[in-house]
Amino acid sequence: MSNKEKAVFGAWIQAIGTVTAAVGSTPSKVLTDQQLENLNLWGNILQGTGNAILADTEDTFTLNKIGNMIQAIGNTTVVTGIIIDFSERTQTLLDVQGNLLQATGGGAALADAFGEERSIEQLYSIYGNLLQVIGNSMQAIAGGMELRNEDPGNINVAGSWIQAIGSIISAIGETKY
Repeated sequence: MSNKEKAVFGAWIQAIGTVTAAVGSTPSKVLTDQQLENLNLWGNILQGTGNAILADTEDTFTLNKIGNMIQAIGNTTVVTGIIIDFSERTQTLLDVQGNLLQATGGGAALADAFGEERSIEQLYSIYGNLLQVIGNSMQAIAGGMELRNEDPGNINVAGSWIQAIGSIISAIGETKY
């Protein structure tokens, strides 16, 4: 498999993961809390896997490679908070830290995209990464509000879906060009 094919595969694995996690973050009258948590878990596992695959497609250390590595670490942090039986506060703290790491990684990838020659592919990357940074930041803000016993409303849900849209845009850009 060429690096281009691997990058397309990784981008779509990440996109499928963000959509899965967004469904898991969305309140439902059909799905149980356990089913939603499982979707969030598997979504973050897929996101981390996709980011790791994307990082592996670059031979040199670029901001994009480092950004994908940081995002994968962020997903692993979120997964850790879900699967290990920590207190609810610690789980929320890990979720916040994981989302901040994902936003930081997305910011590094965004900076890399700004440094490249302008093309349609780069525009997809810029818009996709920007939306992912915004979405992850919103999720971290929602978690911080929860830690302060404030009602985050739908900030986490909106952030999850904004991140998902950004990852789909990035995957489309990776596929088309």
